[in-house]
Amino acid sequence: MKEEIKKEEISIEVKRHSLSHILAYAIKELYPNAKLSIGPAIETGFYYDIDFGEVKLSEKELKEVEKKMAYLIKQNLKFEKSELEIDEAIKKENSEGEIYKTELITDLKAGGETVVSYYTVGKFKDLCRGPHITNTNQIKPGSYKLHKLAGAYWRGDEKNKMLTRIYGLAFNTKEELDEHLKMLLEAEKRDHRKIGKEQNLFVFSDLVGPGLPLYTVKGAILRREIVKYSNELQTAIGYQEVHTPNMNKAELFKVSGHYEKYKEDMMRVVSNYSDEEYFLKPMNCPQHTQIYASQTKSYRDLPVRLSDFANLYRDERPGELSGLTRLRCFCQDDGHSFCREDQIKDEFISVLGAIKKAMLTYQMNYKIRLSLWDPKKPEKYLGDPATWEKSQNLLKEILTETNIEVFPAEGEAAIYGPKMDLISRDSLGREWQISTIQLDFIMPQRFKLTYTDSDGKEKTPVMIHRALIGSPERFMGIIIEHYAGAFPVWLSPVQVKIISVSEAHIAYCQKLAEELKEAGIRIEIDDANETVGNKIRKAVNEKIPYMLVVGDKEVNSPLLNVRDRGSIETREIATTDFIKEVSTKIKERS
Repeated sequence: MKEEIKKEEISIEVKRHSLSHILAYAIKELYPNAKLSIGPAIETGFYYDIDFGEVKLSEKELKEVEKKMAYLIKQNLKFEKSELEIDEAIKKENSEGEIYKTELITDLKAGGETVVSYYTVGKFKDLCRGPHITNTNQIKPGSYKLHKLAGAYWRGDEKNKMLTRIYGLAFNTKEELDEHLKMLLEAEKRDHRKIGKEQNLFVFSDLVGPGLPLYTVKGAILRREIVKYSNELQTAIGYQEVHTPNMNKAELFKVSGHYEKYKEDMMRVVSNYSDEEYFLKPMNCPQHTQIYASQTKSYRDLPVRLSDFANLYRDERPGELSGLTRLRCFCQDDGHSFCREDQIKDEFISVLGAIKKAMLTYQMNYKIRLSLWDPKKPEKYLGDPATWEKSQNLLKEILTETNIEVFPAEGEAAIYGPKMDLISRDSLGREWQISTIQLDFIMPQRFKLTYTDSDGKEKTPVMIHRALIGSPERFMGIIIEHYAGAFPVWLSPVQVKIISVSEAHIAYCQKLAEELKEAGIRIEIDDANETVGNKIRKAVNEKIPYMLVVGDKEVNSPLLNVRDRGSIETREIATTDFIKEVSTKIKERS
């Protein structure tokens, strides 16, 4: 059975998926004993997970595979679809020793499938739902590239065998691919793990554990400035900070529903003196319900707005941990508003205003995603369809009334309600989901939260979950790369570096440092027994916003000799004027 696709209708996802099949074809030509598993299209290309047995691939072999792919593509091979009865398909894969394909088809059979589809290209036939391109001549030369090798457990389970994952990049044209490769090169230079080490911001220790960062003095300053700004923004819109414990009885999460839907991602705590089940908390919302419930509320008391920076813990798989952007221990600029239904719109607008202000300050562009539930998979969520329809319709009405432009995404909702997610774009054009505003009718019902309304009757409040920049630790990783380590003055751990020309100038440097410190400026003195040129080079590499070089001339002058970051020239300025300039940038976060 053929499936024709017109050339102009071919999406980049279809091309990427087709390239994963061509990759598998090339592998089977070069390594006939390799066992194939899955090969999907992904955001910038494709990958295929393969069991090579005892064979270890390197970058050299990867180039050979890419050459074979190019050869196959030049043959103008057709993609043709066919179908097999499911038992025949299991028999086929078994006979060919394709253990992973056999397992996949067996699972499909258990799920009620009776027929599976295959695609044939040249002499290669692979299990797939499709669709695919019609002919390999629809892939432009130079528009794809095998990118890297990685390890991947079969089905993401550490108990299963580690397979070799081959990643490929694919775009519509060679020019688009070249542009992406340039971005990747720049991203490598900006890698927050590399800059974090160079600027001594954070470290990881095998003795402490994976995904558990240790922040140095400088890193703690950067993290603290992020938290401080989020706190200012949320205080301005009426949130009050609370503090809650890092662990809870399992019963709390059973009531909230997280125990049922989220238990596998929570870290269990064992007591020496109690048989009760405890968990390190992965979120603050269940605990905030208990603060709300601790006192009787009237409609006049609402909204009740609580924020929290307590540490959170999630049992991430070791292979998914990545610097600061994927951790096991972190906090969030987390907040919850318990309000009446007539207050929802105003709450959303005020939070969105704070988020927009944060993005303007951090110089990040963004778009807003409307994250909805997937009605085909109700088992993923809490609550009934009627509640979900009500909350989603209400959120859509707010967006329409306020003219907020969004793009919908089915299946991205939280387990308890729909949400607006802010997707920010950094200086390299990469997208990150950071901020969120979530509408929740379900958790207040589960915890039996109430308030007395104006008619004297008990009502259930609505709960709005929100984060301004999300996790300060993860956001720290994002902005390290966004700024390439050249932070705005207000964020810089060291704002001014004072460099002594010789030992004779150290006393003056110390006096000047005290004056700047009194003005609230973060300073560091480099009085090492090195050349001035070497000290300046170090400060340039550290990306300090300002350098003050102090020699005989500066000691005997009312003016400072200032070198601004990014400039090779120096300028002279009075000390009071310099302090005013730096203090203004810190105060205005400019």
